[in-house]
Amino acid sequence: MLKGLDPLLSPDLLRALRAMGHGDDLVIVDANYPAESAGRPVLRFDGHPATAMLDAVLSVFPLDTFVPEAAWVMAVVGEPDAEEPIFAEFRSLIRRHEGDGFTLAKLERFDFYQRARAAFAVVATGERRLYGNIILKKGVIRQP
Repeated sequence: MLKGLDPLLSPDLLRALRAMGHGDDLVIVDANYPAESAGRPVLRFDGHPATAMLDAVLSVFPLDTFVPEAAWVMAVVGEPDAEEPIFAEFRSLIRRHEGDGFTLAKLERFDFYQRARAAFAVVATGERRLYGNIILKKGVIRQP
């Protein structure tokens, strides 16, 4: 255990987050997502909701401010404008950790899969709510 770190931040996850560079993507996915077939290293957090993982990750992970979008969810199949309740929770966590400067963009299902296949790592959770998937683009830490 370390002071000040969310206990969900395991040694393997912290190593991955630290090894990522500016512009790399991290994917947090729900229990239905085909994480193992995404072709990326998969860090398993079965039994934990995606929102808890997002909260833990954003406590140490800066979002990219150099791009128009730094966070994406999977759009509802057949209803791209639909808003799943978990999307509001994702937005709230992003706002709490990163402020009001970020939006939550949507990607069509297969576009989401394609982007996830190119990500640095996939965090597989036990999230049971549908569409509990989010991609984050890593930013930089600015000197004070």
